[in-house]
Amino acid sequence: MTEDIKRSKLKIWILASRPKTLPAAAAPIFVGTAVAYTSNEQNFWAAAIALICSLLIQIGTNFVNDLYDFLKGADDENRVGPTRALAAGWISPTEMKRAIATVFGITFLLGLFLVYHAGWIILLIGIISIISGYAYTAGPYPLAYNGLGDIFVFLFFGVVATVGTYYVQALHYSWFALLASVPVGLLIANILVVNNYRDAIEDKKKNKNTLAVIFGKKFARTQYYFSVLLSYIIPIYVFIKFNTSPFILFPLLSLPFAIKLIFEIKNKEGKSLNKTLELTAKLSILFSFLFAVGIIL
Repeated sequence: MTEDIKRSKLKIWILASRPKTLPAAAAPIFVGTAVAYTSNEQNFWAAAIALICSLLIQIGTNFVNDLYDFLKGADDENRVGPTRALAAGWISPTEMKRAIATVFGITFLLGLFLVYHAGWIILLIGIISIISGYAYTAGPYPLAYNGLGDIFVFLFFGVVATVGTYYVQALHYSWFALLASVPVGLLIANILVVNNYRDAIEDKKKNKNTLAVIFGKKFARTQYYFSVLLSYIIPIYVFIKFNTSPFILFPLLSLPFAIKLIFEIKNKEGKSLNKTLELTAKLSILFSFLFAVGIIL
């Protein structure tokens, strides 16, 4: 294999990992670590491994989604979103299956350090997270095809990842970590909302029953608006309820960005929403970074 072919193949795998959405995997790690820091219980080695595992689970889930959307015929030449590697013929199903096994296998092995450090509960969470990542578009009842994708993303990439990151450092549970995980999960789930809103017409033709298909595009827009609104209410609630420093309101600095995206999802359709999806991912990481800084300060 020549160097040019190797570089080309690497670019294809990078594309298949959906790099524009990957920064969102860091959001729960930032916030969970910030909560641990406030009580002087941070463990940056555990946080670093949690970050790598979070990224790998998202990549693995993206690979599974790419594979089974292709096998089910959901990705074809009429796709509105970005080109998918299998649909374009750049990667074979066999190669993707091997990649899925490799990514989830590495995740499991890395996670054993967290299990050794924090106990069996982390093993249970890790196994459930990997199985859920696979079940997102695979198995007898794929979550993404039955209106459960949004809940899956909110729970596993928001709540579980944030609270789990806190737990592997502090080694105990925190109600504040749970509260802080809610806007993280909502804004990450909004990435999927934009994706499903954009693809609703094609998904309906292919029996992919996302919430945007089941309840309509107006519902999807309302879901997006509500998630943004509730996310920005939570720092205000924490400030008032717990009499914290005004620094906890740092996420409000990103509110103009969020309002811009609300208008975009209201007024855009089709391929023009690809940029909105990318910016929604950036909002999730920006909000979470500001929230983490505010919690620490």
